[in-house]
Amino acid sequence: MTHLRSSKRLPRPGAGAGSGFGFGRALVTVAALVASLGLGAITPAEAAPADAAPVTETATAAPRWADKAHGFASLEGGTTGGAGGKVVTVTTQADLERYAAAEEPYVIRVAGTIKAEPFGANVVVTSNKTIIGVGTAGELVQGELNLKPGTHNVIIRNLTIRDSYVEGNWDCKDTDFDGIQMDTVHHVWIDHNRFSRICDGQLDVRKDSEYVTVSYNRFENNNKTIGIGWTTNVKTQITIDHNLFSGTKQRNPSADNCAYAHLYNNYLTAQADPGDPVWTYGNWSRGQTKMVIENSYYRDVQHPHQADATAELVQRGSILKNTTGRHEAWGAAFDPKAFYDYRLDPAAAVPALVSKFSGPQKKLGTDTVLNVPADYPTVQAAVDAVPDGNDSTVTIRIAPGTYREKVLVPATKPNVVLQGTGQDRSDTVIVFDTPAQFGGSTGSATVRIAANDVTARNLTFSNDFDEAAYEYGAEQALAMKTTGDRIVFEDTAFLGNQDTLMTDSPKLDVISRVYVRDSYIEGDVDFIYGRATTVIERSVIKALSRGSTTNNGYITAASTWKDNPYGFLITRSKVVSDAPAGSFHLGRPWHPGGNPDAVAQVLFRETELPAAVKSSPWTDMGGFSWQDARFTEYRTYGPGATVSVDRPQMSGAEAATHTVADYLAGTDNWAPHARH
Repeated sequence: MTHLRSSKRLPRPGAGAGSGFGFGRALVTVAALVASLGLGAITPAEAAPADAAPVTETATAAPRWADKAHGFASLEGGTTGGAGGKVVTVTTQADLERYAAAEEPYVIRVAGTIKAEPFGANVVVTSNKTIIGVGTAGELVQGELNLKPGTHNVIIRNLTIRDSYVEGNWDCKDTDFDGIQMDTVHHVWIDHNRFSRICDGQLDVRKDSEYVTVSYNRFENNNKTIGIGWTTNVKTQITIDHNLFSGTKQRNPSADNCAYAHLYNNYLTAQADPGDPVWTYGNWSRGQTKMVIENSYYRDVQHPHQADATAELVQRGSILKNTTGRHEAWGAAFDPKAFYDYRLDPAAAVPALVSKFSGPQKKLGTDTVLNVPADYPTVQAAVDAVPDGNDSTVTIRIAPGTYREKVLVPATKPNVVLQGTGQDRSDTVIVFDTPAQFGGSTGSATVRIAANDVTARNLTFSNDFDEAAYEYGAEQALAMKTTGDRIVFEDTAFLGNQDTLMTDSPKLDVISRVYVRDSYIEGDVDFIYGRATTVIERSVIKALSRGSTTNNGYITAASTWKDNPYGFLITRSKVVSDAPAGSFHLGRPWHPGGNPDAVAQVLFRETELPAAVKSSPWTDMGGFSWQDARFTEYRTYGPGATVSVDRPQMSGAEAATHTVADYLAGTDNWAPHARH
């Protein structure tokens, strides 16, 4: 037989009206912003003053849920934390201490409450670490995260750090139990944490630490909040934005000898005052500090912003309600926009915005993001970083490009999302060229997914083995093989010839489910096959010509377990072909190893069929008759959908129990299609 190689070019969606548009520098009204975020109405008394600075957003400003540091922590190489390292989940002090102090990078997920012993114990954090709470449950109680001199590239996010306060010891000068303490470090991002009842400083940024961003945190119920300095040098660059300071007495922050301190969109309210109003204050620019304050909100604050005679402080656009004492500003300070772009929200919206978005968030820490190739050089390297027994989503974001590698998602690494980040699924391709001659069908697969609960989106999977150039005894060449349960493919493409896509299960009598939607599959011989319950919906299936006028191949080769009523459902899709009319089969029954308990079930439902489909579209395989299999059609149409005695048609009553929901539900009511 002559083998004609297909071009394996994925059809791109038809070009429509242009959808790309920049944010520009659009004025955003306070009312519209608050309404869009569902934060309730702003009263007239809180409306932004007429001379308030205009609110702008730029295309490069960080979104509220960004996984990349912004502000000063984004400069000079940026702050990536444990990116490139393995992901681990910790529930004990011993494990937290072990991974936080390790030499290699780690993304450390804190699940639940860790109570440090002895009281006030330090957890040393070394370079190249991300420590992140899982949802709102991650806590460090009566302990401190401590960054020693020389530490760099650290992200601490979404944690609650609380209760190292010693009753009756308001000033805590003799304990030095901080929430987070850092000395002579650089590139640190403190984001979306909650600090409460800490004995001494909640966050101490000390001794020439540089390139620090403190964003979206809640500082509550404390004497000393953020202290910056403890040095005569003028080196520290720090961004402090969208933080809540509530029930805090002083250091909100105290910034001593900072080269640049940029404070914007912070909300200070309800200061604690245990009979000492002199030392109750908000923002203090001390020593040689250059400080810029923008669009913050001060309510019930004494000495909201003040500056030493040697320091500089620029304040613009903030709202002050019921404030007393020092309201100082002098000097030119600096222009933050000369260093980085940033989102500046209107001051009137700050109380609602900060109250909603600051502190630990349910959405953070539950989906760990691994970037390929920015942080992990290959897709497999990112998969290898996923912890065994993974119990939360890990999204592997794959940048546009061609990745010539074989990828295995093992059964021990569930809950993985493979996400292409290009504009089109053809922008990001994972490809290899192994035929079954070397390692069998399984060994030929470019990508194998053995884990449960894996989703792939906006990607192309290809096996570009050139079967026309070689005459091997085993030319099957899989682009994808799955054996896991609850596998989803959305907007994906599978390119190959023989055996392109295999959806299987660990063994015959184990049911795995696969849902393929809005995708493209091409091949020639048995190119959709296996025993998994598989739904292909709203997709294009291309049957490639092999140059024959009579038999160019078979779309399906199901091996469904006899007690499983649901094998393959191809519904609301379109089959296309470059093969001659009447030269392609819809399928044949595959009995692996001659096992009679593998009884194929295939339904083509409400799907367009081309003229290439034979009028008798089902055929025998390996000595087993197609008539003993469960092959049917329901409301197929198009030139290849002729009715004949060799084309079993499903009745309306049967069709009512062969829907997408029926195929996928299983015993756990899995319904990935319901999201659309």
